Amino acid sequence: MVKTLDIKKFVKSFVYAGRGIYELMKREQNAKVHLLATVVVITAGLLTGLSRYEWLGICVAIGMVWSAEAINTAIEKLVDIVSPEHRLQAGLVKDIAAGGVLICAVVAVVIALLVFLPHL
Repeated sequence: MVKTLDIKKFVKSFVYAGRGIYELMKREQNAKVHLLATVVVITAGLLTGLSRYEWLGICVAIGMVWSAEAINTAIEKLVDIVSPEHRLQAGLVKDIAAGGVLICAVVAVVIALLVFLPHL
């Protein structure tokens, strides 16, 4: 049987997600670095007249890095709750999550180079 859509719950989910993005931006230094990089890349894209497919690559890269940063931050906050004392395994979990962000950021830089170098 198909459940009907609860509009209030649906809207609340967007409110909660928006609050999460706000908190990410407010509290995380790396998110501020990503915001600066996002603004620089979008500005460069507008100035160089990127094609639709170039914008597609840029948008995927930006979304990938932002998503990875949000997931990493959530993992770090959860680890801090579960393991407030310093433990090797907790540190490894945080390091691995941060490594995921680094991988995404490096791939985003490669995408940016592939897109922007021909325009220079």
